[in-house]
This record gives sequence, structure tokens and C-alpha cells, in this order.
Amino acid sequence: MVHKCSFIILGEKGNNIKQVNYSCFHLIGILVAIFSLVIVLSYGAFEYVRLNKALAGKTDLEKQITQQSCEIKHQRKQILKFSKEINSLKERIVELNKFEDKIRIVANIERSGKYEELFGIGGSTPEDLNPNIENNKKHTQLIKDMHFQVEQLDLAVHEKKVALSDLLETFEHQKNHLAHTPAIRPAKGWISSNFGYRRSPFTGKREFHKGLDIANKKGTVIVATADGVVSVVEKKGSFGLLLMIDHGFGITTRFAHIDKAVKAPGETVKRGELIAHMGNTGRSTGPHLHYEVRLNGVPVNPSKYIFN
Repeated sequence: MVHKCSFIILGEKGNNIKQVNYSCFHLIGILVAIFSLVIVLSYGAFEYVRLNKALAGKTDLEKQITQQSCEIKHQRKQILKFSKEINSLKERIVELNKFEDKIRIVANIERSGKYEELFGIGGSTPEDLNPNIENNKKHTQLIKDMHFQVEQLDLAVHEKKVALSDLLETFEHQKNHLAHTPAIRPAKGWISSNFGYRRSPFTGKREFHKGLDIANKKGTVIVATADGVVSVVEKKGSFGLLLMIDHGFGITTRFAHIDKAVKAPGETVKRGELIAHMGNTGRSTGPHLHYEVRLNGVPVNPSKYIFN
């Protein structure tokens, strides 16, 4: 026996009644078909959305890959540029080292034993990096070489800093020494008596004159011949009024027969600075300056210390 299902269709005004009969088998088939169609459409919509998302993700991934490729190329260019700069820096340090050697030769300053050779043992310059490596090759070894050479450069720069600091200190010492070494005439006038043996103007006998006599009128300006400290201003027998300057380094200068001192003991003086006025004090035949230069207490020829 076949079961049937009836459907009554009414018009708008309740007339035209129409009855449709379906067997239960047919009705179930229609419902299954509709359900299947809904499932297929839903699955199709889901796949469509999924594929769109996947496509969008693929596009983003391609963008990221492209961006990373550009960054890698840029990094490679930076690495190659850095390697060239390292090579250039090594050349500059080597040139600086050669220039320092020239300065030491001219100034007669030797390197002390505390300095290491440039770029470590043997002093040889590390082999230049190869900046022409192909882009499709790995830069691992180049980067390792760069790290090593940067360390070598750091050590070389530190050593050069120490060496140049020592050189500067030596120059400062020499500059200080030169500033405290007599180098100019102490007064204007003419040389009335030189350093060495002479006939005494008082006894007529042969004697050793320990200084240089410069004659001029009374009141002539007398200046310090080098930087130093006034150590003595006093009357001293035949020298009359005597002024002494201690220049350090075992060097002293003496100015005798002065009329008036304008510096007192303990005062610091600079080369060319007024210290006294020429006079005729003590045992003297006329206004003049008796000028002495002593090295470790021994009189030396003042003429050798006059360069103007």
C-alpha cells in the first residue's frame, strides 16, 4: 500500500481550490534533493571563501618574500661596502704609522720597548677582504673575516693612540725644555768682552772670563733669555747688583752690574720679559751687562745660546 500526501492550494479569495497529491517516496526524494543542493551550495561558498583567503595569504607571502629579498640585497651591498671601508681604514692606519716613523726620525725619538707591532705579532697588515664576492654566494666567511679584522683594527688603533700620546708627551717635554733654554740676547749693545781667556782690564793679567759683556748706556732694558724663576736678587761683591734665574733642567743665567731689578726672587718670568736695567754697579769700567749661562753649575759660552 502506497502512502500519499495531499497539498491543498487556495486562491487569493479562498476559491479555486486545488489539491496536489504526492506519494511519500516522492516527497522524501524532493526534500533530500533540496537538502543536498543546500549542502553543495554551502560547501561551494565555503571553498570559495577559503580559496580567496588562501590567495590573499599567498599574495601577502609573495610581498614578504619580495621585501626580504630586497633587504637581503641591501644587506649584501652594506656588507661589501663595509669590507671596502675596512680595507681603506687599514691603509690609513699603515700610512699614519709610516708618518709617525718619519716624525720620530726627524725628532730623533725612538720607539720604546713597550709598544707592540702594528696589527699584532709580526706587524704585518691582514690580507685585504675580497669585496667582489658574487651575490648568490653566502657571505658567512666574509663576515667572519670582517669581525676578525675589526678586532685587529681596534687593537691597532689603541696601540697607535698610546704611541701618539707618548710622542706628544715627548714633544711637550722638549717644547718645555726649549722654552727654558736661553736663546736670545739679554740686552741691546755691543760686545765689549767675549767668553774665554782675556787680559783683565783691572790687573792686566790673563784671566778666564766666564760670561759675555754687553756695553750700552745706563738704564738699557735687560730681558730674560728663557722661561724660569728668579732665584737671586742681591749685591754680590765685584758683580755689584746680581740677578739670577733658574730655568730648570740644570740651566741658570746670571745678570751682573745691573742698576735696578724689576723682578723679585720667586717670581716667574718668560723669555723676552723685562727683568732689570743696565748699570755700573760693582767692579766695572762703565755701564754694561755681564751675562752668564751655566749648565749644572759650569759656565758655558753664552754666544752659543743666542740665536737672534
